Amino acid sequence: MSPNYTSPISPKAFFVTILFFLCSLSLIAQNNALRGRVTSADGEPAAYVSVLLKEANKSAITNEEGAFTFKNIPAGTYTLIATCIGYEAQEKLVNVNAGQTTIQDFLVNKTSTQLQEVTVTGRQSINEKPVAIGKIAINPLDLPQSTTIIGAEVLEKQQVQTLGEVLQQVNGVYQMGNTGGTQEEIAGRGFAFGSSNTFKNGSRFNNGIMPEMSSLERVEVLKGSNAILFGNVAAGGVLNLVTKKPKFEHGGEISMRAGSYDYYKPTVDVYGSINNSDQFAYRLNTTYLNAGSFRDQVKAERFYINPSVLFKASAKTEILLEGDYMHDTRTPDYGVGAINYAITNLPRSTYLGVSFAKNEVEQRSAMATITHRLNDNFEIRSTNSFQNYNVALLTTSRPTNFVIDAEGRSNGDLKRGLQRSASDEKYYLTQLDFIGKLTTGSVKHTLLVGGDADKYDTEAPVFNAIAAYDVINIYNLNADNQRKDIPDFTTKPYNTKTVSNRFGLYAQDLISVSEKLKVLAGLRYSAIDTEGESTVTDPSTKKEVLGTSNSNDYAFSPRAGVVFQPTQNMSLFVSYANSFTPNTGTDVNLKPLDPSITDQYEVGLKNELLNGLLSANLTAYQIKNSNFAQRALFLADGVTANTNNNIKELAGEVTSQGIELDLMSKPIQGWSLIGGYSYNDTRYTKSNTYAKNERLRYNPSHTANASVFYAFQKAELSGLNLGATAFYVGDRLAGRNRTDANPTYKLIALPNYMMFDAHVGYAYQRVSLRLKMTNLLNKLSYNAHDDNSINPIAPRQFVTTIAYKL
Repeated sequence: MSPNYTSPISPKAFFVTILFFLCSLSLIAQNNALRGRVTSADGEPAAYVSVLLKEANKSAITNEEGAFTFKNIPAGTYTLIATCIGYEAQEKLVNVNAGQTTIQDFLVNKTSTQLQEVTVTGRQSINEKPVAIGKIAINPLDLPQSTTIIGAEVLEKQQVQTLGEVLQQVNGVYQMGNTGGTQEEIAGRGFAFGSSNTFKNGSRFNNGIMPEMSSLERVEVLKGSNAILFGNVAAGGVLNLVTKKPKFEHGGEISMRAGSYDYYKPTVDVYGSINNSDQFAYRLNTTYLNAGSFRDQVKAERFYINPSVLFKASAKTEILLEGDYMHDTRTPDYGVGAINYAITNLPRSTYLGVSFAKNEVEQRSAMATITHRLNDNFEIRSTNSFQNYNVALLTTSRPTNFVIDAEGRSNGDLKRGLQRSASDEKYYLTQLDFIGKLTTGSVKHTLLVGGDADKYDTEAPVFNAIAAYDVINIYNLNADNQRKDIPDFTTKPYNTKTVSNRFGLYAQDLISVSEKLKVLAGLRYSAIDTEGESTVTDPSTKKEVLGTSNSNDYAFSPRAGVVFQPTQNMSLFVSYANSFTPNTGTDVNLKPLDPSITDQYEVGLKNELLNGLLSANLTAYQIKNSNFAQRALFLADGVTANTNNNIKELAGEVTSQGIELDLMSKPIQGWSLIGGYSYNDTRYTKSNTYAKNERLRYNPSHTANASVFYAFQKAELSGLNLGATAFYVGDRLAGRNRTDANPTYKLIALPNYMMFDAHVGYAYQRVSLRLKMTNLLNKLSYNAHDDNSINPIAPRQFVTTIAYKL
């Protein structure tokens, strides 16, 4: 891809395309249909309301969005009745015209006799809704593992724009960095989440770019070790982005979001049956983003589309086809830099890069999921997916090369270099799961047996960096004194190529010994074969030649847990699992290094309080990598000091310990709550390289969050809701951990901070308006990567969204 990228579609062409598509859908839907939405007095969707079409003797139940649909109705006048326990029945006359779809909405009010402490709701709590990323629907109270789901209602109310904003509601999983302003680096329980830990609809997802949030139905987090399900994933947990799925009732939403710094984002989401079929349903999400930034010269542009089709091939077989395409271009930004491991004192808006810097990503994926029910107790699910991730980067090097005088001081002169890179990654996955329930005597079993195979094929040209491009003074930036030309980059003689093939077999059984005692046990076998080609320097000729590498890793990953439920609303659990991480480099005998094994122990308490209106979960854990790879001190003879960082030994140990408290409520008299707290301590507990008991970087010791929303119950304020959120991040470290080889390295203490956001929303029939003000107190802190990419968090900003339900 050329760095001189232009948008693949203009805003005008985008809207023309969408309008044409919507007109086409309306023609498809016109076949004597009646549909509508039922909302409560607080403006929220009323799920599970009974809707009766009296004269036609037809009935329907509203879904979680409050929508209902009647198809193939003869033209005429009908009586439409909506009823729900605790609410006044609503009755309306509607006229259904030939060849048209009639829309009729309802607003239901509480009856005067309703008990004040009772709220009718169809929403599930975090202890009632299984996570899809778990591959099998296990009730969270039966699962010896901590889980969190952030659903569509929260995503909509809080107008989330980035994944980092979502994770402010998830304790123990957090944004640990911000690489060049183009990627949110995620971590959990002290361990980084790479692409191996990030999933979209159950398939690994390259998180090298910020994911699109407008298409998401929910975000799932399965904390702790998940190696039995996915092989080599980091110990802290996995993250799954679940996109919105096709529906057979017609509906959707058109919205426009605008905010500070020229932020504009129109979005369209439409769904329904194809030609009123009971077999084919579709959904299409698409959005366009054009935004500036509080950072000078930094901007972003994105086009995204997510089509999907559901085909009910028979009463027992469903086929779901999903596509995903994103073209994202934005300015890479490595922040304000640090001089001698001290963050520079620059205005939050100061940009130190070049005007032509650009990071351009094109990401495509296709996925097919086939589910076949053998009978009421057994089903087979096949998942196949393909993803292509293509990135091109042209920017300055990170701001590290400051001019330092003999006394270690700097006047702010920065020698800027240029870097260019590109990569093309193809990822293939096939997965087959057998899921079943059976009984042996008095013991019940919930089985998962499956296998998966995937392949990463990555190729990247290697460009020679330009070390000396120009010199700027960060305290006295003058655009006229900065170079603006784009020099030619030379490439090395060989591209970097890596092919990684992975294969796994796994089996798991949830054994219900009794209603109160359950045991979860399972085992996975994984095999990974990695072959690589890259440019290396021949030590004898000093010429660059093609170097090759090959490694084969094998591992067994067990899992075991016990759950005790003294009551139906409480469960206590204890579990053990391990995971593995393949290592690069060789041992002192120049043989491929074995993988590192990480053991994890977890104990927890899950509670459903106030008759299920409030979920309160407490978890404690210890994660220990007792054969952490680090540079070997000596070569094979045990005498010669080793200076090669690729020659390693499994002699280190990293230990992570922590606790997490998760709180989430259902709506209670208009009030809803999400909150919690996490504590984590991750250290090098044994090392020949790092100081013993030194903390690992980026991981906050403490995080806490609270979100409170109130929807007004009185008729005169119906549809109005207010909210406030608070998010606290404790002390963190950036910089570099000191080693014997690099005694001048230092750690940088990042300031802790508390952010407050305010929310206002109003809904009237099908129109809604939401306003949000973020970082009300304008707090300043930083996300960091190493000692050089120090990115300020955003200042006080506003965002507003106006939406229309179709």
